[in-house]
Amino acid sequence: MKLLPMDVRSQDSVDEAVNAVIKTERRVDIVVNAAGMGIAGAVEDTSAEEAAQQLDTNFLGALRVMRAVLPHMRAQGRGLVVNISSVAGWVPVPFQSMYSASKYALEAMTQALRVEAGPFGVRAVLVEPGDTRTGFTKARRYTEGTKTNRAYRAMCERALYSMTVSEMKGHDPKKAARAVLRVVQQARPPVRKVVGMEYKLLYACSRLLPARWFVSMVGRFYTSKPLPQDPVWSFEKDVLGGGEDKVD
Repeated sequence: MKLLPMDVRSQDSVDEAVNAVIKTERRVDIVVNAAGMGIAGAVEDTSAEEAAQQLDTNFLGALRVMRAVLPHMRAQGRGLVVNISSVAGWVPVPFQSMYSASKYALEAMTQALRVEAGPFGVRAVLVEPGDTRTGFTKARRYTEGTKTNRAYRAMCERALYSMTVSEMKGHDPKKAARAVLRVVQQARPPVRKVVGMEYKLLYACSRLLPARWFVSMVGRFYTSKPLPQDPVWSFEKDVLGGGEDKVD
């Protein structure tokens, strides 16, 4: 196995990596778009620049890669694009709305691609993990407004604590990897592959329940739990870095 550097935020970097593969292998059969990052904070506390950073990696990064490989896949008459989405692609996660927005956008683009590229023998699939034990949790970024605006502080703290604990107790990432492998091996892969039985049930709820009920249920899950006395995550330590915050 040979590893190549690629920064999905740069079309030049993406093109260089894809061209290196084509030069060596003469073809590209499967692409898995898995690059991602997360920004947390209330919608009001998120600047357009911060939202753009989120979309640049999770959504536009996948677009750049697909634009680079699709001409080769069309010429071959076959290919498979696997986009790693998330349960957050159909669950509106409060205080991580920009992450959800990036995954909602990825979901729409992937499904449209499935229709557009299908006649050329190119398939597009979504793999949707839920909470998973990865470095994503520790690498989560927080908007600057979250550090200074107290209006959402109590709800935001409960939501971020719930996210952190759920991710720390989440699935082994190998479970998502096995889901990708199963998709790759299928002659007719599905539109989406939800990872984990509990999330498959949640997806069914999202389709069957009235939207008002489902959104309310999600909101209560993230924002109604009381914080423990000695939490593994805290606003002061993890968002403010142990320092005093400014108040708006």
